[in-house]
Amino acid sequence: MTRFALDDSSVFVVIGSGAAGGTLGNELAQRGHKVVCLEAGPRLQMSDIVNDEAEMFGKLTWLDRRMATGKPDPNFPVWNCKTVGGTTMHWTAACPRLEPHEMRALTTYGAMADTTLVDWPVTPEELDPWYQKAELRLGVTGTNGIPFLPPGNNFKVLEAGARKCGYTDIDTHNMAINSVDRDDRPACHQLGFCTSGCAIGAKWSTLYTEIPKAEETGRFDLRPECMVTGIALNDAGRVESVTYLHNGKSVTQKARAVAVAGNVVETTRLLLNTKSARFPNGLANSSGLIGRNYMRHFTIQVMGVMPGKVHFHRQTHLAGAVRDERGHKPERGFAGGFLISTVPFTPEILAKNMLIGGWGHELTDVLAKYDQLAGMLLTGEDPPQLSNAITLHPTERDGYGLPVPVVHYEDHPNTIAMKNYAWKAGRRIYEALGAEQIVEMGDYIPATHNMGTARMGTDPKASVCNPYGQTHDVPNLFVSDGSLFPTSGGCNPTLTIVALVLRQAEHIDQSLRAGRL
Repeated sequence: MTRFALDDSSVFVVIGSGAAGGTLGNELAQRGHKVVCLEAGPRLQMSDIVNDEAEMFGKLTWLDRRMATGKPDPNFPVWNCKTVGGTTMHWTAACPRLEPHEMRALTTYGAMADTTLVDWPVTPEELDPWYQKAELRLGVTGTNGIPFLPPGNNFKVLEAGARKCGYTDIDTHNMAINSVDRDDRPACHQLGFCTSGCAIGAKWSTLYTEIPKAEETGRFDLRPECMVTGIALNDAGRVESVTYLHNGKSVTQKARAVAVAGNVVETTRLLLNTKSARFPNGLANSSGLIGRNYMRHFTIQVMGVMPGKVHFHRQTHLAGAVRDERGHKPERGFAGGFLISTVPFTPEILAKNMLIGGWGHELTDVLAKYDQLAGMLLTGEDPPQLSNAITLHPTERDGYGLPVPVVHYEDHPNTIAMKNYAWKAGRRIYEALGAEQIVEMGDYIPATHNMGTARMGTDPKASVCNPYGQTHDVPNLFVSDGSLFPTSGGCNPTLTIVALVLRQAEHIDQSLRAGRL
């Protein structure tokens, strides 16, 4: 097991081990650089993963205190993971690309009141080869000659109803779940409930893909259960060390450069909490934008009690997509678009979180026909708003003694219009098949697609990072996760995060070799 000395100032420190941190760490190690990866959570073994949502919730979830104002759950506004592999343990593995119009939001949609819409500083054409590399790395179905996953019953219901409604762009989705044996991992067994982790390793997670490969190089030092508390600068304004808590003790690791990949909330908290005379409002925050422009997508659900048996849990979680509503069609009454996917829920989740307000027969009549349920998830674009933000509570502290992050989020009117349209679209699909009952459910799932709080751009006054995720203010400090997104698009962000990280890794490698870092 590789261990680098705490006073080794030649190491590159990566904070976080999920899609961004785990992939970046592996890329740099493969390119010959020494990497220390700091992860706040423990490292699970494959034997720790079971196909049980209730049990895995406690093993995977970040449960340290967070607060919220506005729309989110005041005590649990964000659902991400605290474990080696990060939220790649919990994710559904859906891997759609951003559409070109979503990366050119300001140009496409025009100015939108109460938003900070911009075009991405990376063009769709520039990102395309990195998407291809990311799809190959993750083994995304429907790309690079990799077969699509087989259709489950929930998908067959969705497809049949969607085609009756005139939709045509339908398949079992681009998924980072093996449809055939690949990368020394088996094909999917259709166990269902992929957000519990994957008990057989068919779903891509950095826990058992990127991280073991990085460790094989002998240049990757993974340190689980190490909660980063601060980043220090030298007199020249460059990062010189990272401080973290391990077993109750404060430890400092020297560093040549640092990348922060804490899945937005923790990235934001760390930067805002690292204050100095040079940066009194937070590290690399001369723009005042760290924490601002927080985006999270809307995620609403429609459940249909169908005339026959469906057993919607017996397939890969999100392996079914209808893409026809992704386009920008302003005649619908809003800008941007949304994605329709399959989704199952356990009876427990339905009862506790989804069928809010249900009581007596209103609830039990639906649950009694659980095997007849079909389910869809509708995920829509969320425009950036300066007022949607992650800040630090002035007095409340968590178990690490750190300020508790406060997530503030309100729907933009464009989001509300899109959401109302999406609910109607979902209803029509199940109505077309003669559903006995249709249940619409709102944004009860805590945010899992978190973006925007350290947006990239070319103007240091209007962005936090340059197009490679390098902070404008501190040349050897990078941001690597969804915090970089200038706009959200209308689909799952992980593939785009990995594509950006692969591009970032090449830039870092070249900079390290040239002595610029």
